[in-house]
Amino acid sequence: MVGPLEFILAGVIVGFCVGITGVGGGSLMTPILISLYKIEPHIAIGTDLLYAAISKFCGSLVHARKMNIVWTIVIWLAVGSIPASFATHWVLENYLSQSTHYKTVLTMFLGFMLTITGISIIFRGHIEKFFNKFRKTDQLDDMSADLERINFQAKNKRAYIIIMGIILGVFVTLSSVGAGAFGIMALVLMFPNLPMIRIIGSDVVHAVLLTLVAGLGHMSSGNVDFHLLGWLLVGSIPAIVVGTLISSRLPEKVIRKVLGITLFVLGMNFIINPVKSKPVEKLTTAMLIAPTVNSQQV
Repeated sequence: MVGPLEFILAGVIVGFCVGITGVGGGSLMTPILISLYKIEPHIAIGTDLLYAAISKFCGSLVHARKMNIVWTIVIWLAVGSIPASFATHWVLENYLSQSTHYKTVLTMFLGFMLTITGISIIFRGHIEKFFNKFRKTDQLDDMSADLERINFQAKNKRAYIIIMGIILGVFVTLSSVGAGAFGIMALVLMFPNLPMIRIIGSDVVHAVLLTLVAGLGHMSSGNVDFHLLGWLLVGSIPAIVVGTLISSRLPEKVIRKVLGITLFVLGMNFIINPVKSKPVEKLTTAMLIAPTVNSQQV
């Protein structure tokens, strides 16, 4: 039987990997909960979204203190992503939550996102070289001097930013994966002269908002296990700190490849063998109601 120690261990593993490689916690935590601990997909995704919001919040404070956030970009991303998250959750709750396809949709979408994430981790070096072609040498290092210029660029590209936010809102709400890697890649293409640290800072803050909103949506449907969430945070927060401190001493490239291959294999497994039964809570409720109805008939 899975207990607190196992969940704390999962938090330690994920936190340590995040600290060393920077790989998003959602890419690791959700498949671990589903594959190893047999947590229902909707519970794993809902719990992991709040876990991501809390764990990323600490990083967002650091970026805010260092002035690494372009709030105009964050706002326009949120304009697209937050309504998209609400809409996606509404569709899930009203059209799929009672269906036998509910967990199939969630696990297959999660598998797709994990597969793409795994490929991006394995070939990160090649992907970075490709995106470097779009980078310009005249990067904006003085935020105070160039803030007006950045805001002007963001205003001109707000339609593209909102569309990207909508895509992220759907992806993250369905799978808890994608807030980091996909958002950063899109921002690099849209703002090639913006320093990477400011892109990362803006993406992290937006990820906090999106995962919080998506997590609260899942929480309203009863898809969050707070005991599980607490044990995961107990293990992961110290491990993130330790992993970050010793990251320079470990073979980060090797660890990244192992993680990438693992996520790719897990993703393909979810696509090929999705979970097909209804959520346990729905079945349990039906079983409790049925005897009552039968007894009344007698």
